[in-house]
Amino acid sequence: MELQRTIKYEADRVKGFGREIMSVPGCEQLESCIQCGTCSGVCPLSIYMDFSPRQIMAMTRSDFKKEVLSSYTIWLCASCYDCTVECPRKIRITDIMYELKQRAIREGYAPKGFATPALARSFYHMVHENGRVTESSLVIKMLLKSGLSNALKTGLGMWRLGLNLIKTGRFSLKQETIRRKDELAQMMRIADQSDIDRLNGNGASATSEKGAHAQH
Repeated sequence: MELQRTIKYEADRVKGFGREIMSVPGCEQLESCIQCGTCSGVCPLSIYMDFSPRQIMAMTRSDFKKEVLSSYTIWLCASCYDCTVECPRKIRITDIMYELKQRAIREGYAPKGFATPALARSFYHMVHENGRVTESSLVIKMLLKSGLSNALKTGLGMWRLGLNLIKTGRFSLKQETIRRKDELAQMMRIADQSDIDRLNGNGASATSEKGAHAQH
C-alpha cells in the first residue's frame, strides 16, 4: 500500500511564490491574514474541497506553490464572494483564487480530466477569438477536453436538457461573434503584454510609466 505523505517540509516550498501572488493588484492584503477561518466557515463548497480556503491562504503565503496550484479547491470556488465580504481583514479571497487559477493553467498545474479548468480554457479562447461565447460550442469543447470517457458520460446524462434548451432558443448552435475583431485582437495583445510584464516583476515599473505618461 502506498502511503501518502501529508506533512510539509521546507524543501517543498518554492520561495517567492507567496510574494508573487501578493504583488498582484487586489491580492496585497493576503499578508494580513490572521487565519481566523471565517472564509472556510462561510464557503458553501468547503466540504467538497481538498484544502479549505483558510489552508489555501496559509499555503500560498508560505510558498507551497505545487500544493496550492494542484489543488481542486481553487476550481471549486463558486465566486460567490461570501468569504471576501465576511473577511475581517478585507482580504479579496475570491480574487486571489482567480489569480491562482490563471497561474495553474499557465504553468500546467491544473488537474487533468477536471471539467472546470477545461471550461476556463475554452471560455478564454472563445472570447479571445470571437469576442463572444457560443454556449453549444463551449460545452462540446469543455467535454472533449475533460477526457473522452468523461465527455460520453456527461454528454449522455445531459442530452435531454441540451435538447430542451435548443428547442426553447436558450442554446444557440450558430457561432456568435462580434464586428471589428481587429480592435478586439489589439485589446487582447495589450492585456496579454501587461500580464507578462507583471509576471516578470515589472508591474511596478510599468505602472509608474503609465502614471508618468498620464501626468504628462
